[in-house]
Amino acid sequence: MKSVMRRRLAIVLALMIILVAAVVGWKVHVIRKAIAASVPMPQTVSTTTAEYSEWQPQIQAVGSLRAIHGVEVTTEVAGLVRNVAFRSGTDARPGQTLVQLNADPDMAQLQALRAEANLAALTYHRDYIQYQSQAIGKAQLDTDAANLKNTREQEAAQAALVAKKTVRAPFGGRLGITTVNPGQYLNPGDPIVTLQTVDPVYVDFRLPQDNLSRLAVGQTVHVSTDAFPGSDFVGKITSIDPLVDPATRNFQAEAVVRNPEHKLLPGMFVRTTVDAGGQQHYLTLPQTAITYNPYGQTVYLVRKPKKPGGNPTAELTFVVLGPARGDQVAVIKGLQAGDVVVTGGQMKIKNGTELAINNSVLPRNSPNPTPQEH
Repeated sequence: MKSVMRRRLAIVLALMIILVAAVVGWKVHVIRKAIAASVPMPQTVSTTTAEYSEWQPQIQAVGSLRAIHGVEVTTEVAGLVRNVAFRSGTDARPGQTLVQLNADPDMAQLQALRAEANLAALTYHRDYIQYQSQAIGKAQLDTDAANLKNTREQEAAQAALVAKKTVRAPFGGRLGITTVNPGQYLNPGDPIVTLQTVDPVYVDFRLPQDNLSRLAVGQTVHVSTDAFPGSDFVGKITSIDPLVDPATRNFQAEAVVRNPEHKLLPGMFVRTTVDAGGQQHYLTLPQTAITYNPYGQTVYLVRKPKKPGGNPTAELTFVVLGPARGDQVAVIKGLQAGDVVVTGGQMKIKNGTELAINNSVLPRNSPNPTPQEH
């Protein structure tokens, strides 16, 4: 019986030892798995190398085109259109006849007044001879002189009215589209046709008051428009408005741009770029590399692996930024040429995170980006 009891006790002890060993082994496995899961995986990012580049400081704004001379040609007097002496869309010379109104009654009235003026002149000269011979008094000669002057003034007024029956181009330029036809009756002020001088043209644009010190008369202006992609129209600043709008704190500038091919038309929307100052030498990065925070701007530098065969790590660094152009931004302080900077994937990393670099897709880094369609 004692041997049997010993044997059973040994079996129970063995089973308990096996059970404890199994529990301990399972706990060790769980702990190792948790430790392995707590080790962060390398995060995939894109990078670029900070390099110096030539930088032309520029001021960009949107503006609109305005004709050097532009007017809606109208008539000062009423009348029936006898002849339309131009075609829509053609060029007009200064003083060129555009529309002829019926002036027959006015011409007849002018001839009558001219005859009265001639008669008054003859009467005055005849009475002047009689006055010299003391046949008439000075009062009669004064009356004749006043009558002569009055009739001549009436003749001049009628001649001016007849001249207004011929509508002429006040200056040279491009004519618009007209709807006036012969036989149509025009009242004073009725529009006849637009007339625009389109070479050169004015460019009006507004800028914040902070740019006043960077702008001066004579600076070069580059103008572009979506109507002619890739075309660069060059002009000069001719005037800067001395008044700053108190509502927007913006001021207006005016430039003149040559337009020999008449591509630019008054009223068009354009983009203006002003070369402000000489070229600078700046360290540049894509704007996607910058993280903007309330306490300052930061970038992530790529540092060497902490152990051989390991992954590089991220290091958070504060930077001071300069001007921006297109996809690029200038870095004034905080970086050196040759530093490798993270340009994509910053949201999933922090200081000390291991990195896996993949530059198969990079953010755009153009100083003069254009819209991309895919």
